[in-house]
Amino acid sequence: MSGRSARPAPPPKGKRAAAPRGRVPAQATRRPGRPPAPPRKRGANLGNPGKRLRIALTILALVVTLMVGRLFQIQGFEARSYASVAQNERMRTVSVPAMRGVISDRDGDVLARSVESRTVTADPTLIADPASYAHLLAGLLGVDETDLAQKLADRPRRYVVLARGIDRWKQISSTIDPGTGKPISGIFAEVASERVYPADSLAANILGFLNSSGEAGGGVEREFDALLSGVDGEQTYERSNTGGRIATAGVRGRDPVPGEDLQLTIDRDIQYSAQQAIAAKVKETKADSGTVIVQDVHTGEILAMATAPTFDPNNPGKGSDENRGNRAVSQIYEPGSIMKALTMSALIQEGLDTPRSRFKVPGELHRAGHVLHDDVPHGIMHWTLAGILAQSSNIGTVLASDKLSNQTLYNYMKAFGIADPTGLGFPGESRGILPALDTWSGTTRYTLPFGQGFALNTVQAASVYQTIANGGVRIAPTLVKSWTDRDGIVHTPVAPATRTVISPSTAATVTKMLEQVVQPGGTAPHVQVGGYTVAGKTGTAQFADSQCHCYRGYTASFAGFAPADNPQVVVSVTLQRPVNGHFGGMLGGPVFVDVQSRARPDYPDSSCPPPRRARRSRPRARSVSSARRSARSCPIPRAAPSASPGSRTTPGRSGRVICTPRCWARTPMARRS
Repeated sequence: MSGRSARPAPPPKGKRAAAPRGRVPAQATRRPGRPPAPPRKRGANLGNPGKRLRIALTILALVVTLMVGRLFQIQGFEARSYASVAQNERMRTVSVPAMRGVISDRDGDVLARSVESRTVTADPTLIADPASYAHLLAGLLGVDETDLAQKLADRPRRYVVLARGIDRWKQISSTIDPGTGKPISGIFAEVASERVYPADSLAANILGFLNSSGEAGGGVEREFDALLSGVDGEQTYERSNTGGRIATAGVRGRDPVPGEDLQLTIDRDIQYSAQQAIAAKVKETKADSGTVIVQDVHTGEILAMATAPTFDPNNPGKGSDENRGNRAVSQIYEPGSIMKALTMSALIQEGLDTPRSRFKVPGELHRAGHVLHDDVPHGIMHWTLAGILAQSSNIGTVLASDKLSNQTLYNYMKAFGIADPTGLGFPGESRGILPALDTWSGTTRYTLPFGQGFALNTVQAASVYQTIANGGVRIAPTLVKSWTDRDGIVHTPVAPATRTVISPSTAATVTKMLEQVVQPGGTAPHVQVGGYTVAGKTGTAQFADSQCHCYRGYTASFAGFAPADNPQVVVSVTLQRPVNGHFGGMLGGPVFVDVQSRARPDYPDSSCPPPRRARRSRPRARSVSSARRSARSCPIPRAAPSASPGSRTTPGRSGRVICTPRCWARTPMARRS
């Protein structure tokens, strides 16, 4: 052996060297930078199958306990609420609209009624292929296919309206889904009603219309909406998982209460004649608009209220806002010379002048720093008071009215209804303008007597002539004849207010003066109604334009009544801003003759059929299409000559001539009351 001591052999790998007996092993040296390992924790022995089973059973028991507790809570304490929620998911409640009341004319002819239709809706969550459904249904619903597809694909929503006023629901509901071979699902129908106006634009501006939501948009539809609309009902039914109604589950709900029927004083035939006449004249003269009022002299009832241009209430969206309104009450204007009859009435009633009072009328007159002229230039003329009216002289009227005090003139204008509500209560009515006495300018005193410096509507103009024709007694105009409630009881409105404005003798005198207007030498000798004397007055006034606050264009008018010796009907005609002519006698006169000829007292030839019977005020519900077919087949009176062939006049008796397809038929005026 060498001198070095031998090293002990290293212990085998994986085994620690045993310390010599009797000696404490030396502390093992640690490698720098390495922390000691943490002591190992002893956990549950998951390798033991028994322990695992006990833990699983404990968790399962806890879950079952929670489920049983929740089930007990639902079944024991919240059963009713959950049953109610489940039922509500199956049940569906829809509104059943009330049938709106019928609007008819004085003879019972239907002007507006409601018919049953369907509003088609959809639940997009039940429709798998919106594009396919849109292709199938667009034609049946009458809507655009692209728009329909967008509505059907609106999945977050469960209710969308596809179309309204549909009368072919059976055909729609039986449409086969090509994907399933079964009828389409997710498409529903709600009972609705559609307003139908059988005669289209006839009396449209009186009736008004309903908008797409079924709300009254004007006319008597709006004025009497509470009376006509009724009370909606409702239906509740159970539906299947596809959304369809379960027929065997029954239906419960509340029946709708229909609206009340309304009968107007309008005469359908006279209204038609007035509309045709004014529409033709507006077109001929290229006027902005025109109106005609026909009023019963002895009752104040409005027999016709025609406006042109007009609109079709079945499609109100196609008409402008102006054409959907009623210009006869909403549009005010300076009337011009037709108001000279009012001035003459005041002068004669006050005993200041007579028809034979003489005046020296110059060609121009200076008043309040202004120069007044007549419509037609002339030199010095010597006219009577009747001649001043017949020649429609502004200067002569001013000279005569100098005898009236301001207060007296103002009082008579108010007594005749100027700048007062007509009493019709029509939506959009304007009461007119009459300056208060303390606001009169220097010229007001001189322009009012010949119809300038104040404004009125056509109904108010007609009312002035109704007063004169009725022996000086003004009767407030009326538009409603009666209404029938849900129990079938007929109600009539309170009698219109009456007021004596002038005496019968004064009214008769002014009537004689008005007759001279339509005689040779007057301003309207061509205004003649065959076989009858006419009393009337022409009017040609400057049109006050609100946009420029200036006079621009003219207002041409004619107002009068016939027969002059036994007045029955007043007709007032107005044309605004005509282009082809502007004199009231030349433009308004022919319309007066046309309308008066169809509303005048007369008796027909003996070969004419008896007067027609009034139609039922409430027809049974029919589909929209059948109602429209019926409307098209309903005869509208066609134009007729001024006198029927073979007709005769019976003195002392009166009747109202109406136009039928072959000859004239009458309804006695005495029956109107």
